[in-house]
Amino acid sequence: MATPSFLSSFKYSDSLSVVGISICTAVVCEAISWLLIYRTNSYKSLKSSIDKASKKLETMKTDSNKIINKKSKTKKIDRVETSLKDASRDLSLFKFKSGAVVAVVLFVVFGLLNSLFEGKTVAKLPFKPFGIVMKMSHRGLPGNDATDCSMAFLYLLCSVSIRTNLQKFLGFSPPRSAAGAGLFPMPDPKTN
Repeated sequence: MATPSFLSSFKYSDSLSVVGISICTAVVCEAISWLLIYRTNSYKSLKSSIDKASKKLETMKTDSNKIINKKSKTKKIDRVETSLKDASRDLSLFKFKSGAVVAVVLFVVFGLLNSLFEGKTVAKLPFKPFGIVMKMSHRGLPGNDATDCSMAFLYLLCSVSIRTNLQKFLGFSPPRSAAGAGLFPMPDPKTN
């Protein structure tokens, strides 16, 4: 049986098991990230330099009266933007090493859950999903009921939402200014 005996009497035991395992996995992944990244001095210095550069850039953009020469103002803003992009890229590369460890943990947990809940409906969706969402939500389930939800879909939704909110709660989410600038930043419209 996939769930402990005290949970098997509940109507939603399988879905609660998947959500509970997802919460535990998110906590373990954040603990790994804290051990490998968040407690190190290099991460703290990169984060503080990103915060300083973003505040400086914000004040430079709002304070257009202090700098009279337009050309020098744009050069200074471009310099600060470049340093912010470089620091954000360095931060993303720094986080990459724990990402590999976290990915291994997630693959192991997903494989375990997949073997426990293979072919079982763990939840019922309150709507009939469309196209590709239906393929993901009904993956590996017998029958044609589109409202049946597989473990993979529920686990994906839970792990994404729980881990993101846990990062925000613990203060580990990336700085706002660095959120868009990572390994693959948006192209600069001034250069195109």
